[in-house]
Amino acid sequence: MTTWDSPIWVATEVKSRLPTENGVRFSLFKNTGRSCPSRAALLTGHYQHEAGMGWMTAVDEHRPGYRGQITKNIPTIAEVMKANGYSTYMSGKWHVTVDGAFDAPNGSYPAQRGFDKYYGCLSGGGSYYKPTPVYSNLTRITEFPDDYYYTTAITDSAVSFVKQHPTDKPMFMYVAHYAPHLPLQAPADRVEKCRDRYKVGYDVLRKQRFDRLKELKFISDEMDYPVYQKEFGGKRPSWGTLTPKQQEQWITDMATYAAMIEIVDSGIGELVETIKEKGILDNTVFIFLSDNGATKEGGYLGQLMADLSNTPYRSYKSQCFQGGTSTPFILSYGDAGKNKMKGQICRQPAHIIDILPTCMDIATATYPSEFKENLPGKSLLPSIHGKKIKPRELYFEHQSSCAIISDHWKLVRGSRNEPWELIDLSIDPFETKDLSAQYPKIVKKLEVKWNKWAEQCNVFPLENKPWTERINYYLKQNPDQSGKE
Repeated sequence: MTTWDSPIWVATEVKSRLPTENGVRFSLFKNTGRSCPSRAALLTGHYQHEAGMGWMTAVDEHRPGYRGQITKNIPTIAEVMKANGYSTYMSGKWHVTVDGAFDAPNGSYPAQRGFDKYYGCLSGGGSYYKPTPVYSNLTRITEFPDDYYYTTAITDSAVSFVKQHPTDKPMFMYVAHYAPHLPLQAPADRVEKCRDRYKVGYDVLRKQRFDRLKELKFISDEMDYPVYQKEFGGKRPSWGTLTPKQQEQWITDMATYAAMIEIVDSGIGELVETIKEKGILDNTVFIFLSDNGATKEGGYLGQLMADLSNTPYRSYKSQCFQGGTSTPFILSYGDAGKNKMKGQICRQPAHIIDILPTCMDIATATYPSEFKENLPGKSLLPSIHGKKIKPRELYFEHQSSCAIISDHWKLVRGSRNEPWELIDLSIDPFETKDLSAQYPKIVKKLEVKWNKWAEQCNVFPLENKPWTERINYYLKQNPDQSGKE
């Protein structure tokens, strides 16, 4: 959920049930930089703007790339798998229906986009004790037991779907957790168990995580330890500069964050055990990933949490730098003998748009004939078997933060008002050295490619108004927020 070495700081149970050493881990897997755009890309195999989810569900801007939900003109992964004979289930966070349609189904709810059964919340974040709006299929749930905790409810529903599933039919399940999204909420006893590990402070922990990444061979031994000053206005604060009150709050927040992840992890373990007891483990493929990097939301201390969580990368969620778009990704067959790269690291670039075509390839599924199959995503099955994927460019945009990755080059900027930076990822994966002045022709070549992609994929015009201003601006222009096309 954070970095690959998180088991050091978060006591995982799933490791004994679904050992990461059995599967293949990707070190260069990318997302879109934020929750709902990443989910739209995962669910469709298209870049988020092509799917109508270029920004957030907060508002339908009535622009093709920014409708606040997935367009009906592109099938979801559930619709694809269902058309190929699969039962389809989802439990958890949907976050690809426009907020204005939360009170009544508008055609974009999970049960209307290919899932046979659904339990979860349509929104992108909120209380873990009383989330809203929660739906069971198309029925609104408004009452919750006193001991309700959303993460546990997501697990319980997924386990229930597996138990009820007929074993003579293939199954596709999408389990999408809120956690560890803000607000930071977890049972007090779970939080208390996590406190001690964070008392040394973020400086010590961050260096330990960096060293652990080297030990695990995710980064090479010659890489220098990066400390990012620009992100903190030119001076990153050391642990010792925090007041005792600030230190105590940071420890509590990190312990809560860890507890939230541990509860997710326990739930995954329970789900894997249920699949095993069902007798279908050997015919199951597990894919685990996150939708964006850690967020600097939550103020000064929140940014210091994210700086630790994103080790060793620069920047945060919502930006197209490595800290925003890097995803932990594991693919593992339940039958360990099918894992051709057992315990290995795949160092080929991949993107969240690749999930749908990969699932199709694993299932030997075909794309629904009523839709045009022009997926930018590619199957990762060759790389899982140790083969090379055909080189390609990967593109990014969120809130006018933009990037393109082409071979070992990355062109990136924080917003449309900031200059492009050129990074050589082969020697500078942490984005510390801007080479744009040294290689202006490469900058121009990559910018032309990015602009062409943006024109084709409904990205323009770029928009970087602040959250509330942007919502109010488009609400005034477009009062109809029903999400009905």
